[in-house]
Amino acid sequence: MIEAIGLTKRYGAKLAVDTVTFSVKSGMVTGFLGPNGAGKSTTMRLIVGLDRASGGSVTVNGKRYSDLGAPLREVGVLLDATAVHTGRSAINHLRAIAATHSIGRKRVDEMIALTGLDSVARKRVGGFSLGMGQRLGIAAALLGDPATLILDEPVNGLDPEGVIWVRNLARFLASEGRTVFLSSHLMSEMAQTADHIIVLGRGRIIADAPVSEILALATGTAVLVRTPDA
Repeated sequence: MIEAIGLTKRYGAKLAVDTVTFSVKSGMVTGFLGPNGAGKSTTMRLIVGLDRASGGSVTVNGKRYSDLGAPLREVGVLLDATAVHTGRSAINHLRAIAATHSIGRKRVDEMIALTGLDSVARKRVGGFSLGMGQRLGIAAALLGDPATLILDEPVNGLDPEGVIWVRNLARFLASEGRTVFLSSHLMSEMAQTADHIIVLGRGRIIADAPVSEILALATGTAVLVRTPDA
């Protein structure tokens, strides 16, 4: 479970995340929906301690991320698929991560197979397409077999087959009782993947409800969401 209370982030005069409070429960897929620049990625960075909050708090399973004993085994994170050593092969990239947490090579091989990277496992990641990079990032997030997954725009760059694969994977992981939190700027994608959706706009939460309730707001194919400043 992820719990944020009054979470706030300022960059100088800019308020990127504005006192947001929400819970992401285990056993379901929770979507984090909003346009680019809404504050989704910043919020995720705050959850895993990559940015320091200006106010409020956020915990994963009751602890701050920095207090987790073995983060990779507790929280799987994909924030930027391009943040890799481009000169390494996919398999060596994963082996290097695994070595820091005493994870065996068998698990690396399993994640290579799960993400469909078998044929390119020994190729340098600098030559990967965005979709292949996303698959590698998901493999890295799953290495430690974590109970919590935080994935920022995981279908970005994937072909239709890959998008369906991510949907099915997210649902399967949630069915095992894990916490699955993934972001997107596409309502259509969230509608087919998530059980619950948190909508963020201009750094504020403007909806937090089961996907069925969010879809009930729709007229035709459009959903109009007004921010407090509109």
